[in-house]
Amino acid sequence: MEKPQVTAWLKTQCGWSNGVRAVMQKYAIAYTEKDIIKNPAFRWEMEQRSGQPLSPCVEVNGVMLPDISGEEVERYMLEQGLVSESGNSTDVPLNAPCSNEQHEAMRRGEPVNFRAS
Repeated sequence: MEKPQVTAWLKTQCGWSNGVRAVMQKYAIAYTEKDIIKNPAFRWEMEQRSGQPLSPCVEVNGVMLPDISGEEVERYMLEQGLVSESGNSTDVPLNAPCSNEQHEAMRRGEPVNFRAS
């Protein structure tokens, strides 16, 4: 099975962005990551390509999946036959926002734990 071509516009620290990263790791998919926090030009690019400002956005083989979770990316790739079911697990939730505690830690500049509990 040929691996899909994937570009992901993600935040540096974000529950949903980490879910997308986990899916790419779960299926061993090499992808281009564009951090919209570290590089505002990537945010602008994401908004132009997706037509909206919410992240994450993931483009798979030229199809834009805007404002999407890792769980939704995985479902799309399975439905399209781009990946096969995997018994691999992930160490972060695939469909979860940051908790209030994580947001507070980020505001304080502290390290944030995104591992599944």
